[in-house]
Amino acid sequence: MFTLISKQLTFSALKSPSIHRSLSSSTTTTTNHSFTVSYLINSCGFPLDKAISASKFLNFKTPDKPDSVIQFFKSQGFTQTQISQIISKFPLALSCHPEKNLLPKFQFLTSLGLTSSDLVKILTARPKSLGRSLKNHLEPSMSLLRELLQSDDRTLIAIKRCAWVLDWDFQANMVPNMKLLRDVGVPGSKMMYVLTYQPRDFLVGTEQFKSVVDEVVGMGFDPTKTSFMLAVHAIRSMTKVNWEKKMGTYEKWGWSKDEILMAFRTDPWCMMKSEEKIDTVMDYLVNKMGFETSVVAKNSLLISLSMEKRIIPRCVVFEYCLNKGLVKDKRSFSWWLRCSESIFVKRLERYEKEAPGVLKLYRKKLDLAS
Repeated sequence: MFTLISKQLTFSALKSPSIHRSLSSSTTTTTNHSFTVSYLINSCGFPLDKAISASKFLNFKTPDKPDSVIQFFKSQGFTQTQISQIISKFPLALSCHPEKNLLPKFQFLTSLGLTSSDLVKILTARPKSLGRSLKNHLEPSMSLLRELLQSDDRTLIAIKRCAWVLDWDFQANMVPNMKLLRDVGVPGSKMMYVLTYQPRDFLVGTEQFKSVVDEVVGMGFDPTKTSFMLAVHAIRSMTKVNWEKKMGTYEKWGWSKDEILMAFRTDPWCMMKSEEKIDTVMDYLVNKMGFETSVVAKNSLLISLSMEKRIIPRCVVFEYCLNKGLVKDKRSFSWWLRCSESIFVKRLERYEKEAPGVLKLYRKKLDLAS
């Protein structure tokens, strides 16, 4: 009896209009999902797994709308590969209306002074900005950035240097972070320089940014100097693991922790060089040229110099002049490497009488580097 009642209930339920609508809706959804996956594979070059993942955000019934979006990007100078990269990073781009959503944003960005090639590069790198509201985000954010940088040229540089500035929430992080720097004594001009050339340094939560600023203050950096902001950039640009690796590389060459800190305060860029670069410079200056490792530590700017265009050519000439008796103190080598090109050439011109061909030797080494 229970089995019979169950069968009757099941049969009755299947005859219900609501069940038919549910089954029909499920079938339609499955069909649309299958079409979306197929479209992403065939028209956008997606592998199956990525197509399935992206299809969770999309629901096409026909190819008309996504085709129009792809055609719009092509008309703006994007290649098929770049379009696929955009859709991979931001699948919802295919749901945008070309004329109503995309074109006004392209026109606005162009009005800022960005060229077509700029837009291709920026939007391929950060297509998420296309999902931002023109009126509620892009226009007010760029207006604020222009106000902070006080220059159209600097604003363009910042956008080109970091596409993230187009979609980041300035009020949530950039403005509080700049206030934090001002409170510890960093001049506006120093902040403006970093905001122009390294805007990503500011695009982080305030707590995380404050911990970096506190660390730099604790290292003894002067907030009024450019090196303070460079130190913030250095620490922000690498993980703790990478920082420790750089420390280990310098310690391997005999630098103490105090010497490394002194070197970092002198030139923060020395901690942003690769371990390979550090080893190459130290090996040449210490093992090839015979300079004291402690002297290099006191002149950490040398780590950032080009081996081929600066260190090797000038060291060859330094050694030549040393052998000729023109250089009395070997410890003066740091000046030879640090001084400007014009001053260095003038020094060699003075030596020409006592060491004929010294300038020719230097220029020959430079030519080899080129």
